[in-house]
Amino acid sequence: MVSVTCSVVGRIPNETVRLIITTFIGLVFGFLIGVSFPTTSLAKLIYPSSFLPSIDLTYIEDKNVGLSTQTFFHRAQSSVKDNESSSTHGQNLNDTSKIWVPKNPWGAERLPPDIVAAESDFYLRRLWGKPSEDLTIKPKYLVTFTVGSDQKNNIDAAVKKFSENFTILLFHYDGRTSAWDEFEWSKRAIHVSARKQTKWWYAKRFLHPDIVAAYDYIFIWDEDIGVQHFDAEEYIKLVRKHGLEISQPGCEPNKGLTWQMTKRRGDGEVHKETEEKPGWCPDPHLPPCAAFVEIMATVFSRDAWRCVWHMIQNDLVHGWGLDFALRRCVDPAHEKIGVVDSQWIVHQNIPSLGNQGQAQGWWKSRATGVKERCTKEWRMFQNRMAQAERAYYREMAIEPPNSTAR
Repeated sequence: MVSVTCSVVGRIPNETVRLIITTFIGLVFGFLIGVSFPTTSLAKLIYPSSFLPSIDLTYIEDKNVGLSTQTFFHRAQSSVKDNESSSTHGQNLNDTSKIWVPKNPWGAERLPPDIVAAESDFYLRRLWGKPSEDLTIKPKYLVTFTVGSDQKNNIDAAVKKFSENFTILLFHYDGRTSAWDEFEWSKRAIHVSARKQTKWWYAKRFLHPDIVAAYDYIFIWDEDIGVQHFDAEEYIKLVRKHGLEISQPGCEPNKGLTWQMTKRRGDGEVHKETEEKPGWCPDPHLPPCAAFVEIMATVFSRDAWRCVWHMIQNDLVHGWGLDFALRRCVDPAHEKIGVVDSQWIVHQNIPSLGNQGQAQGWWKSRATGVKERCTKEWRMFQNRMAQAERAYYREMAIEPPNSTAR
């Protein structure tokens, strides 16, 4: 018993010393780690973005030297929580502050309304100076001709009938735009070129209502028009006076006209109705006895053109059938569509566009192929319009106005 007791008592000082030494070493080691840890380049440590999304590590490195590890992570955790709260608040703020204007044009809803420029024009501008000083005059009307260089002298005579109040736009179906450089007015005109295309192909692609919105009236004319007895400014006055939204000049009656409606009369300024062959006009207020003009020298008001443009079919390039459908764009059509007799033209019937076709052997000339396409397009347009009407009335569950069912 004595020996055992002495052995235990003898070991106590040695174990105590060992424990003290171990504890001291641990404290020193911990102190060294605690002192040296903040000076480690934290910028080299990689943290998930969800953990430290926006902590300024450089700032922490500079400002927290000498702090304990526990203090550092406590502050880091607080910073993360504060950042998450700020991020959530900012996200909510962004949701309510994002611009969204349903009344803006489609596709521009994210723009503030005052910056939206939904319409344009064909005004030519300078490359220098102040934009506000670019235009000495803003033309109020637009006239377009679909042309080939063979008719440039005829177009030169026609353009001279239009004042500086008109923007001149030439659609070149033969691609020869430089052939017009000899005319001074050509330098101020707009030239658009695409080979072997018709004026309605051009109109659909380059005369969108928002592009021509600056113009009160839009003239869409063929190239074979004689204008010896025509004055554009006087024509506009008569159109306004008689409330015509869709019109054309009267045509010289000695040139083999197809329709009585477009024939010039000598007994007044304008006419809005006529008499045709027996059986052609069951309703005297409908084409071809009223609400009707041809498509060779048509003039549209801004509002009427907005409707007509949407009716032009992309693939029916000759426009045949449009003349009978123009009445759908104004109301009452028999009062707002008419022919101006006191400003009249001569349709020269030059088959220049027909010559742009393609011959098919000896049995079918270029012009024949074009004429056949025109006739087919007329039938196709009529069918599409009839189908569209039936679909509309069916969807609305109402009886078509011309239905015989009772």
